[in-house]
Amino acid sequence: MTTDTPARLLQLLSLLQTPREWPGGELSERLGVSRRTVRRDIDRLRELGYPVQASKGSDGGYRLVAGKAMPPLVLDDEEAVAIAVGLRAGAGHALEGVDEASVRALAKLEQVLPARLRHRVSTLQAATTPLTSGDGASIAPETLTAIASTVAGQERLRFAYHAKDGTQSRRLAEPYRLVSTDRRWYLVAYDLDREDWRTFRVDRIRDPFATGARFTPRELPTGSAAEYLRRSIRRRSDAHEYELDVTFEASPEFVATRLPAWLGTPVANPNADANRDAKPDAKPVAAGPSGNPEDSDSGAVEGGCRLQCSTSDPVEWVAVRLAMLGCEFSVRGPAELAECVRELGGRLGRAGGV
Repeated sequence: MTTDTPARLLQLLSLLQTPREWPGGELSERLGVSRRTVRRDIDRLRELGYPVQASKGSDGGYRLVAGKAMPPLVLDDEEAVAIAVGLRAGAGHALEGVDEASVRALAKLEQVLPARLRHRVSTLQAATTPLTSGDGASIAPETLTAIASTVAGQERLRFAYHAKDGTQSRRLAEPYRLVSTDRRWYLVAYDLDREDWRTFRVDRIRDPFATGARFTPRELPTGSAAEYLRRSIRRRSDAHEYELDVTFEASPEFVATRLPAWLGTPVANPNADANRDAKPDAKPVAAGPSGNPEDSDSGAVEGGCRLQCSTSDPVEWVAVRLAMLGCEFSVRGPAELAECVRELGGRLGRAGGV
């Protein structure tokens, strides 16, 4: 029999959070108390905001239902480990649909996990390798949770940063928000040394350290961290943005599922000859079986689909992604990408002994 009322309430709450209806008699046996005590405990949970629904009958049952607000959850060891592993797997890659909220949840959960469960989570994650479709760099979940904690606690953050040009520096910043794209995680923060707002790629952050110094958040110029990041990326990419134009001998659905979403959406190309005639100066380059343009039709494809978009991704990266699609394609522009595809095709052909 559980005589400690708080402990009994937690045990009762844990049982009710299982998605089923619990007869009053079964709850009474599980808790080792009378049915009257069970009813009183149910009333206490309702007073705390837990929406417990009762059913009528000779042995009325109880179940936890959806309410107006999210009540605190009680997790057993296995459930806590499963949730932490899942959040870590998602947080380590900037996958679409996994945003700052999941990282905050992970930070809260890991803060209260007992040492024995934290060790189980780390061991399980170290023994598994996720297969993801994203192209962003992997990030240690500990880095994300450390940053998320300083964002939530309005605490200054010190960290080492490895810039794109190889420059390494130490930064002291007031973290504002973590922002995820379908490729990467970014930190929007006020850089105290440079006295200005900055965006940092989280995969380039090392040794994040919460200083313990609190701060009052400054007003972000754009009002939205996502909008600030969008403008920041746009400023950096405008100088080398180019127009991509590629046709594929495949359906738009086939291509869309194999290309990153940020490159745009391919559209059906039912009359490729008309499109080719509309741009007589275009010089399409097709990737044939050996990667050599002479191995396949150099004109646009009858049917299939076409992708036209603006991008600042390196042409070498785009060429490799196109080669990995598993279908024939023709590069109509830019000329730099066409040349890169030719060089890649020749290199792959020589590597295969062609």
